[in-house]
Amino acid sequence: MPNNLLTKPVEPDFEALRNNILRKGTPTRVHYMELYQDNEIKDAVVARYDLENKLDKNDKYYRYQREVLIQKFLGYDIVCGALEPPVIYPNFITAPKSQDTTAIINQNRGERIWANEHQGPIQTWEDFEKYQWPDVNKLDLSSLDWANKNLEPNMKVYLPTHSIYELGSALFGYEQLCYKMYDEPELVDAVFAKVGENRLKLAEVYCDYDCVGMLFGGDDMGFKTGLLMPKQFLLEKVLPWYKKMAEVAHNKNKLIILHSCGNIEPLMDSLINEVKLDGRHSFEDVITPVTEAKRLYGNRIAIIGGIDMNFICTATESEIRKRVRQTLDICQPGGGYCLGTGNTVANYIPLENYLIMLDEGRKYTS
Repeated sequence: MPNNLLTKPVEPDFEALRNNILRKGTPTRVHYMELYQDNEIKDAVVARYDLENKLDKNDKYYRYQREVLIQKFLGYDIVCGALEPPVIYPNFITAPKSQDTTAIINQNRGERIWANEHQGPIQTWEDFEKYQWPDVNKLDLSSLDWANKNLEPNMKVYLPTHSIYELGSALFGYEQLCYKMYDEPELVDAVFAKVGENRLKLAEVYCDYDCVGMLFGGDDMGFKTGLLMPKQFLLEKVLPWYKKMAEVAHNKNKLIILHSCGNIEPLMDSLINEVKLDGRHSFEDVITPVTEAKRLYGNRIAIIGGIDMNFICTATESEIRKRVRQTLDICQPGGGYCLGTGNTVANYIPLENYLIMLDEGRKYTS
């Protein structure tokens, strides 16, 4: 496979990325952003461009160095602060996942897993009292300590903190939550309050680090045609915690971006005006194409990603380059747009197609 992509040099510049997200004018180059890339994609990039020959595998911080090298090479200004698995924030114990061994798309990944929708670990007040809530004080912050001292110049890290709806739903199970929001609202309130307090504490800890440039987390609140829960439920149980996180981030001069799949259009005004998010991520052509999102909201919030997942998996090189140029023609002026996929760089995306998207972004001139 020829290495004729990504030949135009790009240097990280977080301040330029920040100014772009805050819509302080059309940026001088295209900036990229993804929630994450699957490990198989990163491994393939390393192998294709022989990046590991620049690193010492015996170095104690090899994994950290490798992750930063990959993101810098690809042209990103920011890197996930976890830097290596396992993630550094404490995990919530939820119900066992459901496996679908028929959905093996990449032989290296094995079976995909799905959230258990039927019943989570908390069904009663007794369950609530016995539940082992994760302790933020037991965080492993070694990767952030390393990044504070060793991160590439002009780069920052981001960290996920959101996931309030997803965690609350997983602790009950989606089906049970739908019942209990009416049958036992006090228990639902208590669980979402505990989750919110935990994630807010995470935001406070993370934002104390100089290397952290933004909070960027996922909380999927929608599906193809609407919200997964009543709008008022999300406005009362979830968005107030986002608002508190945003206040923490902004008080520390950090950005905050939300990834949420699905149709969350009923929440957008609240996310912009009340929560005061800096950006929204995850767009799908059959819901709201990213260019339409830019038209609707681009003067009030940054729009991130949006090169549709189905498209990037199936399109030809010429189609990808044309789509990227057309998207940038609409979304780049005035700032407030970062090029990226509609969701994540999943391992089923052909590596070549992903690199073509990045390459066209490097070559783009308005």
